[in-house]
Parts: sequence; C-alpha cells; structure tokens
Amino acid sequence: MMQLANIVNDDEGAVLNLLHGTRLEILIPSNEDAYWVMKGTIPPGVSVPLHSHSDAESFYGLVGESEVLGQTSVGLEWKKLRPGDFIHVPGGTKHAWRNRSSEPISILVTCTARLGRALREMAQVPASPDAIQRLAEISQRYGYWLGSPEENASVGIVLR
Repeated sequence: MMQLANIVNDDEGAVLNLLHGTRLEILIPSNEDAYWVMKGTIPPGVSVPLHSHSDAESFYGLVGESEVLGQTSVGLEWKKLRPGDFIHVPGGTKHAWRNRSSEPISILVTCTARLGRALREMAQVPASPDAIQRLAEISQRYGYWLGSPEENASVGIVLR
C-alpha cells in the first residue's frame, strides 16, 4: 500500500500546552512510532526546568535567541541558541531552557515517540498548586529525572 505525504500547515498541528505558556505543536501524526517532530514556543521570561530523560532529543533554532543548559566536559553550562543553530541532547543528559529575551522563541524539536507521549501527558496537567507534583509523577513513571528546586536555583532557574 502506498503511503501519502502529510502536510501540516502552520498552526494546524495538535497543540500541547505546557506550564507558563510553553507549547509544543505536533507536526507529524501522533501515532508515529519512530519519532515526533514538533514546533516549540517558549514565552519571554519562561524557563524549562533542569531535567533528563533516557530519550535523545534534538533542537533547531527557528525564531529568537534562547539559552540551553547542557552537560559539557566541564559540567553544566549555558549556551546561546539562535535561529539556524542546532543542538542534539543525547539520552540521559541533563538540560534546561530559558528565554531571557522580550520575545517568544520558536524551535523545531525532534524526539522519540516515547518522549512525545510523555509530553502529551504532561500537557494535560492543569496549572495548579500541585502541578509540579503531577509532572514529577509522570516523569517518574517514564523513568525521567527532574531537578529539585535547589538544583534549578543553582543554575539560575527559579521554579514558580
């Protein structure tokens, strides 16, 4: 049977709304088993806390300048990600994001289908006082690690 190409026009993909206005727009069918491709948006002043997961993930800068925290040979280090820049985060690597600019940033994200399913679950957690606990429970179920408030503070991220 012949497979057909699938075009997803801008703002037509399923949207995963995460905490603090961060969103991921799924650009491939969510039943894809090999990998997911998403367009991520992080609003001004928002950070994605320190975390790691066994699934590899890659990012390509589309719009705006953000900072990515990743493990390097000298420890955790913030690096700039600008439009056209690419970063690959191997599985098990601690990383975080922050947008310290006055404009939203957009990135192209590729990840495993497993990580995509975890993110879809996380997007269903409503903003509430127990949201962080609910996200921790989902992460634990998938075997993912989340940095503590103290670990995040040590790299310049304040959890809200």
